[in-house]
Amino acid sequence: MKMRIIFCCVGLLLEAGVLFGQKPSQGFFEVRIYRLKDKTQEERVDAFLKDSYLPALHSAGIKSVGVFKPVETDTTFGKRIFLLVPYNNLDQFTQASDLLAGNTVSGSKDYIDADYANPPYVRLESILLRAFPGMPRMETPNHSSPRSERIYELRSYEGPTEKIYRSKVKMFNTGDEIGLFKRLGFNAVFYADVIAGGRMPNLMYMTTFASQASHDEKWAAFREDPQWKQLVSMPEYQHNVSKINIFLLRPTAYSDY
Repeated sequence: MKMRIIFCCVGLLLEAGVLFGQKPSQGFFEVRIYRLKDKTQEERVDAFLKDSYLPALHSAGIKSVGVFKPVETDTTFGKRIFLLVPYNNLDQFTQASDLLAGNTVSGSKDYIDADYANPPYVRLESILLRAFPGMPRMETPNHSSPRSERIYELRSYEGPTEKIYRSKVKMFNTGDEIGLFKRLGFNAVFYADVIAGGRMPNLMYMTTFASQASHDEKWAAFREDPQWKQLVSMPEYQHNVSKINIFLLRPTAYSDY
């Protein structure tokens, strides 16, 4: 009887992922930002992503790849393309990075074989992230509204120091800011630490809305929510963000979500 109880407890521990120090598996993400100078570059990057790079990622087992552009009223409209790629682990990230280096992406020669004097973009920024424990895997929302109306909001929160930055991360996880967003229907795609990027220390997250009106309504509800007011008033969470960047985006026609 004792042996049966022991095996039962071991099974529960394994299922919970806590035996031998195991933790729930946290995914990784890459946010890639193409900076463009004109419509011609935008069309070249679009063609490369749609016809070559996304199919190559899909063949490598990476299925849910997001491609987004700034909303029409943004000053960067037509000047940026955002790519969001989820990875199960860092090996998968390096394998995806090697696709171009190894010439394994076919087609789109106008991009791949571009001349140095006529590049397909001005600059390419790559940001590597690790999912928060409070939401260890990316989720793809299922909106019924037209793609042309959907809003994907990407936020970047920089901290003044590494130690103070951890306070904002704790606010999302232990403080359950993630749960607050979920309760209010923000349809989050991910919450994550930036582990390599040009702005450190830094976290990023993406939420989604069926329309601009839905976006505005939910943020108004968030600011007035008692849970948020209590959370933001706690001494341990004061002054933990030094800079915020907000990007309002729409999915392209060829984005996976």
